[in-house]
Amino acid sequence: MNTQGRKTTPDVESAAGSDVATYTGNRALVHEEPLIFELDNPGVTGVDLEAAPAVASRLGGLKAREGIGLPGLSEPTVVRHYTRLSQKNLGIDSTMYPLGSCTMKHNPRLNEKLARLPGFGDIHPMQPQSTVQGALELIDQLAHWLKTLTGMPAVAMSPAAGAHGELCGLMAIRAALQARGETSRTRVLVPESAHGTNPATAAFCGFTVDAIPAEANGRVSVEAVKAKLGPDVACIMLTNPNTCGLFEPQVKEIADAVHAAGGYFYCDGANYNAIVGRVRPADLGVDAMHINLHKTFSTPHGGGGPGSGPVVLSDALAPYAPLPFVVHGKDGLRLVEHAGEVEGAAKPFGRMKAFHGQMGMFVRALAYIMSHGADGLRQASSDAVLNANYLKARLQDLMSVPFDGYCMHEALFDDRFLKDTGITTLDFAKAMIDEGFHPMTMYFPLVVHGAFLIEPTETESKATLDQFVGAMRHLVGKAKAGDAAHFLAAPRYTPRRRLDETAAARKPVLRWTPPAA
Repeated sequence: MNTQGRKTTPDVESAAGSDVATYTGNRALVHEEPLIFELDNPGVTGVDLEAAPAVASRLGGLKAREGIGLPGLSEPTVVRHYTRLSQKNLGIDSTMYPLGSCTMKHNPRLNEKLARLPGFGDIHPMQPQSTVQGALELIDQLAHWLKTLTGMPAVAMSPAAGAHGELCGLMAIRAALQARGETSRTRVLVPESAHGTNPATAAFCGFTVDAIPAEANGRVSVEAVKAKLGPDVACIMLTNPNTCGLFEPQVKEIADAVHAAGGYFYCDGANYNAIVGRVRPADLGVDAMHINLHKTFSTPHGGGGPGSGPVVLSDALAPYAPLPFVVHGKDGLRLVEHAGEVEGAAKPFGRMKAFHGQMGMFVRALAYIMSHGADGLRQASSDAVLNANYLKARLQDLMSVPFDGYCMHEALFDDRFLKDTGITTLDFAKAMIDEGFHPMTMYFPLVVHGAFLIEPTETESKATLDQFVGAMRHLVGKAKAGDAAHFLAAPRYTPRRRLDETAAARKPVLRWTPPAA
């Protein structure tokens, strides 16, 4: 190595100088990006348009009296602005995304390619049904797969997300109870470890919520359920595997007890990714279960949507499935969209949304299912469970676990290993960001103090998991060595340092105002 002339390695001091000021405020490829309104250059536009012809205005007295305040921007400025913003985001395409209970797994590009095919990507819900027979066939085929995998006889495809699916299931249960003349059944049993949407959905649907405490092993016991049963119970809403990442071993006994008392069993299917291809929910006594296509079947997830939450229904609830639904007719497939078109024993409770569902999610989910096949789906769920248990086995000697034994698709830790360090779960998560990982789900489930809920999914390699484990063990070591300053100052390498998250949530600034002249 020629050691004369230009140095081949930086000085330690300059290598650590991430806070050195620059003229632009940028740090190499990390740009200090202003708000788009601050980029305003009056009179600039991305396209030249001919002057509009002078015609009589149809606005009457509603004509605008002043500008609408949109910034003037050239096309390169717009492209660079949003590209730079996108580069500040952490996503599943850039790093491991171990959010527990969210199943943030890889979205295969095959799915994306198929979703953009003409006839899927450019159709309109108001088209004549004769012109969208292929799309209807795809919806029907996806419905067939969902019914086959779950063992359920019916599915409502239109719900737009998990919570929307919960609402669909409870509305079907309410319709069934009304048909039985049992409108006095107004109480819904919800375990304390349930997803927060469960009690919220039950309340929104007009039911009262009765919480069931978790046992010391993190599960719900049939005895605790039986103690709550009565003639006013409409259903139980149980997540299986549950939010602690554990399978409910008494689920069938719980279902039988609820059925014997005249109630229904709603299963939250958010964690279906752990058991798909291995367990049929119908065999567990489930009456209704939503399936998050944007979790179990790899369609894009996060950022507010679009989601998709079809609901599979038992024989007891199938007649009350909402409109619309696909049927086979003499002239091909058609959508039943109005109560007057319903034939047979169907008694739909109404409809959940304007159209049939999220077509893009349907295409992606069916592409995922068909490319895997039944054996591949079973392998995926097995790998998700294997990866979670691998993480738990590699970390449980340093991090504290609230429940002994094997987990399902996610590994749950608590904050006891941080006792007397002055470091909280949030502080630990902020330091993970500097290591290049999106933090795991924090402080959830609520039944575990200071929870770290980690879901690696099946799509992460052993090399990635080992790197994650190494980073976690490194941070645990620093915490136990008393280096609280490292955590309290984190994150250091993000475009913005740590915010006052409480103030940001309670007092958000949602508008931009120009600086005073």
